[in-house]
Amino acid sequence: MKLRLARRSLSGAVVVAVEGELDLFTAPFLRDEVRDAIKQDGAVLVLDLTSLSFMDSSGLSVLIEAWRLATSEGGGVTLAAPQAPVARILRTTGLDRRIKVYPDVDTAILRHPE
Repeated sequence: MKLRLARRSLSGAVVVAVEGELDLFTAPFLRDEVRDAIKQDGAVLVLDLTSLSFMDSSGLSVLIEAWRLATSEGGGVTLAAPQAPVARILRTTGLDRRIKVYPDVDTAILRHPE
């Protein structure tokens, strides 16, 4: 599989680590994981992008959907540690102005909007 996901609870947030490539074929797996995480573990979500090497428009769509779902449930989404290619896409599309991006998971949790 081109995408690996790992979920854990940390300091009142649910952290989903995303590893590999997020594209048309793998985005549904993250979409399902995010929905399940918010339903089971709460709407304070941190997506750890440390090991995400590629993301296309399908991945951006999942991030937007995650943000909408989490905020509708009274929480929110933050992004942690995107690598340069992913950070560039977030900046180019302006998504980094909607969903806050932090250098690491701990900072993303500490500054998470609630």
